[in-house]
Amino acid sequence: MNTNDFLSFIETKKLFFYNEPILLAVSGGIDSSVMVDLFHRAKLVFALAHCNFGLRGQESDDDSIFVKDLANKLHVPFYIKKFSTTNYASEHGFSIQMAAREIRYEWFEQVRTEFGFTYIATAHHLDDQAETFLINLIRGTGIAGLHGIPVKKGHIVRPMLFTSRKEIEQYAIKYHVPYREDRSNNETKYLRNKIRHELLPVIGDINPEFTRGLSHTIRKIYDFEQIGIRALEEGRKRLTMVEDGDSVIMVDNLLLESPLESFAWEALSPFGFNESQVQNILSCLLKEGKRVFFSPSYRLVKDRGKLVINKIQIKSVERAVIINYFTRKKSLTTPVPLVFTRVKKVDQYVIPATGMIASLDFGKLQFPLSVRKWQHGDAFFPLGMKKKKKLSDFFIDQKIPIKEKEQTRVLCSGKDIVWIIGHRIDHRYRVTSTTQEILSIVRDES
Repeated sequence: MNTNDFLSFIETKKLFFYNEPILLAVSGGIDSSVMVDLFHRAKLVFALAHCNFGLRGQESDDDSIFVKDLANKLHVPFYIKKFSTTNYASEHGFSIQMAAREIRYEWFEQVRTEFGFTYIATAHHLDDQAETFLINLIRGTGIAGLHGIPVKKGHIVRPMLFTSRKEIEQYAIKYHVPYREDRSNNETKYLRNKIRHELLPVIGDINPEFTRGLSHTIRKIYDFEQIGIRALEEGRKRLTMVEDGDSVIMVDNLLLESPLESFAWEALSPFGFNESQVQNILSCLLKEGKRVFFSPSYRLVKDRGKLVINKIQIKSVERAVIINYFTRKKSLTTPVPLVFTRVKKVDQYVIPATGMIASLDFGKLQFPLSVRKWQHGDAFFPLGMKKKKKLSDFFIDQKIPIKEKEQTRVLCSGKDIVWIIGHRIDHRYRVTSTTQEILSIVRDES
């Protein structure tokens, strides 16, 4: 490894331009110290940034002094900040390692934006790449965890991902690069250190070029992942339609996709359905009848060859609207637009054959009337029937969609439901030959 290899990697990967100011994340260890030396020898524009996490007492403070002295020696700017990492971890419920990572990147970004650096460079190398790959493989994070550490992501660049730990050590010896030893790196209580000191040496004995070969494999995994992401995204767009504000997936179309589970996950996971729920949804695609599934924010209804997905509305308390006695005509705007008209010339009245207009025997009504949301347990005598039926069963018989059912209101006379608004009146309140006055109610959708 030399400066030419370093610059060639930066140019090939298009990490940054030669004259752009780069903020180097420097711990003082061998990896970041060698990175600093390479930047210096390549005559690039850079500054040092160091986080003192306060986790190793005087050793942490000595690391900060080392970085400060290094910056002064090279005549470059430096930024050092001490953090109470333990308190931060406790306050946010993080592990110490997670807290340190959160603090580190957040502060680096603050320095980058405040002082005008283009990118933040970290000293991750091929062995770090292999360790991360193996950690994710062991933990079972799926394909997304196997594409390794990205060479460039947002404002983070990793110009050392062309070289290995062994080559870094050889470079440090050859060019007499000073650095600090972190004794915690040798402790195997952490998974990463266990892989570094116990697993990778065994793999290295079998294949000395494992870390470099794995880097090529990771790149291929990443490439195929991107191809897969694009294919799945195109599938999601192809499958998902919008009808009346709801997202709709036709079951027959979904069943044509292969692999089915992957396309179903891509289509349903954005709505908050987890892997187990997606499997349950798939298992009922070919079964008869309606099925309902809930994610934290959405409801999916499988019915009549469709998966209909709509956002769960926060239920609000809706008071019943009272209609007092009136002499001729009355209008209502909320919760349903209705026009009430008293019809005295019964013999000239033609009863409309539509559920959008109710024709009721005025003499049987008890005022005040009320309009309210229907409730579970509600029942009425549907027009043409002499038996009481629950509204929930009536909705099922009429195949009324859940969304429409939830928006349905009822007109009540006393405790009786006299009209399921927009659908059917109660048989007891129908117009008969003895009716002397009619109450005509039109649901006004104009």
